[in-house]
Amino acid sequence: MIKKILAVCLLFASVLCSMAKQVYEGYTVADEGAWCWFADPRALHYQNENHTIDNTYIGYIDVHGNMKAMQINYLSGSADEVLIRSDFQRDDHNNPTFLVLPDERVMIFYSRHTDEACFYYRISQKPGDITTLGKEIRLATRDNTTYPSPFILANDPTHIYLCWRGIRWHPTIGRLNIADLDNDSITFDWGPKQIVQSTGARPYAKYISNGRDKIYMTYTTGHPDNENPNWVYFNYINIPGSDPAQITLTDVTGTALSTIDSGVHCINTTDYASHYPNAVVNNDNYRNWVWQVSYDAGGNPVIAMVRINDDKTVHSYYRLKWNGNAWTSVFLTDAGGHFHQSPGHELCYSGGMTLDDADPDRVYCSVPVAGIYEIIRYTVKGASLVTDTLTRNSTKNNIRPYIISNSGSISDRLLWMHGDYYDWVVGPNHPEGFPTGIRANFALPKRQRILNKIIM
Repeated sequence: MIKKILAVCLLFASVLCSMAKQVYEGYTVADEGAWCWFADPRALHYQNENHTIDNTYIGYIDVHGNMKAMQINYLSGSADEVLIRSDFQRDDHNNPTFLVLPDERVMIFYSRHTDEACFYYRISQKPGDITTLGKEIRLATRDNTTYPSPFILANDPTHIYLCWRGIRWHPTIGRLNIADLDNDSITFDWGPKQIVQSTGARPYAKYISNGRDKIYMTYTTGHPDNENPNWVYFNYINIPGSDPAQITLTDVTGTALSTIDSGVHCINTTDYASHYPNAVVNNDNYRNWVWQVSYDAGGNPVIAMVRINDDKTVHSYYRLKWNGNAWTSVFLTDAGGHFHQSPGHELCYSGGMTLDDADPDRVYCSVPVAGIYEIIRYTVKGASLVTDTLTRNSTKNNIRPYIISNSGSISDRLLWMHGDYYDWVVGPNHPEGFPTGIRANFALPKRQRILNKIIM
C-alpha cells in the first residue's frame, strides 16, 4: 500500500514538474526581424467602416538589411510577408512605420539611421493592401533623419504631420501636402522645424496623436549614456487647423510654450523646472529613458519610462500618468540591467515596455526571470498591481514588446522580439548584430505567402 502511495505521489510530482516547465514563447511572425522603439507605429491595425478592410500590418528589419512587413487579412484568413526594401542599412533603428491615407491606401515610411538627409516611402496601390506597394520614392530633408512617426489629424485632413529626429539631432516636425497623392507624390509645404533645443546632445522623443488636433510628445534631455541626470518632459503639439502660424508647443495644461513656426523652445536640467513646472514629468537624479506615450479615455497622457542608476546596472520600470493636477508615478518592477549579450556595450538598453493603448493601466514589460527575459503584464488598479506572466520558461530572451496600434477591436495583439541580441547594427565589433525573430501572442492564419518581389 505504501509503495502504491509513493508511486502515485511520484507520478503527481512528475506531472507538476512537467507542467511547471512548460515553455511558452509565443507564436512566430517572422524567424528573422527586429525593431528599435523610437519609430511608430511599427505595427498597425486598420478596419474600415464598411467592413471591406480588416488588416494588421507588422513591420521589421532583419540582420541582412531586408525591410519587411507582415499583412494579416482577417477577412480572407491569410497572411502575406512583403519585402519593402532589400539590401538596406543593417540596423534595427530602420524599422518601417505605417499610415493609412484618406483613400485607405497604406503608406510606409522608412529611413537610414542618421546618415542620410531623406526619408523613403512606398504607398499601396490598392486600399488596405500592402502586397500592391508602388515604387520607392525619396523625400529629401535638410538634415539627416531617423525614427519617422507620421500622423493625419481631423483638424487638417489634407496634410501629413511627420515627426522624427532630425535638425541638430533634435525632435523635428514637418508637414506634407497630400493633395497630389494620385501620383504618389508628396512635398513639404511647412517645415521641417526643430521643436525643442536641449542642453543635451540627443533628445529622444516618443509621439502619439489623438487623431484630431494634438500630437502628444514625451522626450528626454538626451541619451542616458550621455546625460546624467536625464529629465523627462511632456508637451502637446497643438494643431488647431491648417494655418502653420497657429501650431504651438504647449505644456500639459494647454499653456503655450512656443509657436513652432517662430523658433525652438529651449530646455535644460538646471532651472527649467522652476520656470516651466508643467512641462517637466520627472526631474529626479537618475538616467531616464522614455519607452512610450499614450493617453487614457479622458485624454490624460500616460508615459512608460525606465529609471537607470548611475553605473547603469539597475533599471526600473515606471508608469506615469497625469491626473489633471499632477503626474502620478507607479513603480512596476525592477528590470535588471542591459538585456543583451555584449558586456560593456549599450548599458542603458532595457528589455523594454509598452502601454496598451486601449487601456494604458495595462503595461507589458520585459523582465529577467531566472536569467531569461520574459514578458509580464502589470495592471495598475489604484494603489495596487495585478501581475500576469505571459511567456514562461523561455529558451531565449523576449524583449521590446509592442501592442499593435489601433487594435482595441481584436483580443490578441501583443508582439515582441525573441532571440539573441548583440548590437543594434551589424558591424565589425558585433557581426552577429540582432539575430532575433518577431513573436506574437496569437497564431497567424495558416494561409501564408512570402512575397519577395520589390518594385523600384
